[in-house]
Order: sequence, then structure tokens, then C-alpha cells
Amino acid sequence: MQRKDIENLQHSHSFGHDAKRPGELRTFIVIAITASMMILEIATGIAFGSMALLADGLHMGSHAVALAINAFAYIYARRHAKDQRFSFGTGKVNTLGGYTGAVLLAVFAAMMVFESVSRLLNPVDIAFNQAILVATLGLLVNGASVFILDVEHSHDDHSHTHHGHAHHHDHNLKSAYLHVLADALTSLLAIFALLIGKYFGAIWMDPLMGIVGAVLVTKWSLGLLKSTSSILLDQQVTDEECRKVREVIESDGKHTVVDLHLWSLGSGISSGIISIVSSDPQTTNYYKEKINEVAELQHITVELHSDNGDDH
Repeated sequence: MQRKDIENLQHSHSFGHDAKRPGELRTFIVIAITASMMILEIATGIAFGSMALLADGLHMGSHAVALAINAFAYIYARRHAKDQRFSFGTGKVNTLGGYTGAVLLAVFAAMMVFESVSRLLNPVDIAFNQAILVATLGLLVNGASVFILDVEHSHDDHSHTHHGHAHHHDHNLKSAYLHVLADALTSLLAIFALLIGKYFGAIWMDPLMGIVGAVLVTKWSLGLLKSTSSILLDQQVTDEECRKVREVIESDGKHTVVDLHLWSLGSGISSGIISIVSSDPQTTNYYKEKINEVAELQHITVELHSDNGDDH
């Protein structure tokens, strides 16, 4: 094999993670907005002796910390994209950031339930006008953050899809998005509960809406934990994708797939190891091209065994 051919076989495992992702700048913008709101609420809460303002400010602070973890994941993944210690690049760093964010979401939901139940058992006086003003301001800030981080309509944060494959989310951005969405939902439910409490005297609506919000946040958290943990644990892709790869290799009747592993290396980046027994062995490029007809894999390793016992 000539040196040029050897060089063509050698390749980087950065898989584009050394480039800035669109979600990175958005996350930093939202951190700046959230931190500013946090400082304002804590300062005014202390100045005016308002527990509502102080509590909301600390709540904002907890989410600013969670968003900071997402921001760190972006920077770390980018700066270490070409680090040889990461066998398949740093794609899972972003997924780990998303997983950590999902865990924090679950913790915040548990804190919301605890606080809400304690207020149901021991009701406290609420300064409705001041609390409604804070909740409205919080809703505006969080609404703007949700708009900035909107992952559902952001084409840049999905990998391109082929052959009917599902979109791959930037899990780190998804985590940041769910945090600000949880804040927006909390503010919205708080406004509703405070209005009911102010005009109908139903103070219990405030903690009840806290529990409702916590249930929804828990649901989002579990969904994100499921999608990120499957990547972190190298879970096999769907049975349908495995079946398509087997069929495209075995279609000529001369090849049998004896071992197949297809898994995700991070958001939108997949890898495969395939072991084939053949009565008519071909070059590895032949098999890689066949596989890529039905599956979009960025890293493929082919192990070839011929019927006469020769291995490649």
C-alpha cells in the first residue's frame, strides 16, 4: 500500500466538535440575562424586605448555575475536540452536560414540591401586588430566554438527516432550553395562582400550582435523562436500523453478518463495528459504501472473514 493511500485512511476523530456550535452563544446570552435578573431581584428583595423577591432571585441563581454547566460543556468539548485521549472525540461531553442539567431539573422539581407542600400545611401571607409584579417580570425575562434558546425551530442545531433517520438534538442546548422553559412555566403558574388568591382569597392555589409545575418539570427531566443516558451508555441504535444494515450487506447471498454494533458517539454522530463472513470478500470500502446507503455513520470498522479462513 502506498504512503498516499495510508494517509487517506488516517483521519481525525474531532467530528467537527472543534467548531463553535450555534447553541453556545445563545447559552451565554441567556446566562447574562438570568444573572442580571438574579442580582436585581436579590438586591431589591434585601432592600425592601420581600421574601418573594429574594426567593425568586435565588431560584434564578440556581438556574444560572445549571446554565453555566451547559456553557462549560460547550467550551470543554470544543477545546479538547482533537485531544487523542478521547477515542471518538468529545461529542459525549455535550451529552453529559445535558444529562447533568436534567439531574438538576429533577432536583429543582423536588425542591418545588417540598416548598409547596410546606406552604399548603403552613400558609403564609402573600404581598399579592408585589409578587404579581415580580412574577410578570420573571415571565418576560424567561420568555425572552426561551425564544433565544428555541431548539424546535432551530435548523442549525440539528444534524442533517438522510434515509428517514430521526433528527439528533444538541442535548446540551435542550437542557438549557428546558431550564428556562421551566422558569417561564413557574412564572406563568405563579401569576395565575396569585390572581386567583388576590381576587378570590384562595391562597392555597399558589402552592398547588407549584406542585403542578414540579410535575411537568419532572416529566421533561425524565425525557432528557432517557435520551442522554442511552448515548452515555453506548446503547445500541434501533432494531430497524440494525436490520437495514444487515439486509443491505446480506442481500447478494454471499455475505453473512455475524456481529453488529451501531451506537451514538454524541448528538448526530454515530459509529459502527461490523463482522462479516463472506464467500466472495470485497474491499472494506465496498462494505462501508453499502452501509452508508441505509445508515449515516461517521466512523465504521469492518472485520471480514472469508469462508476459507482468511481474515481481514
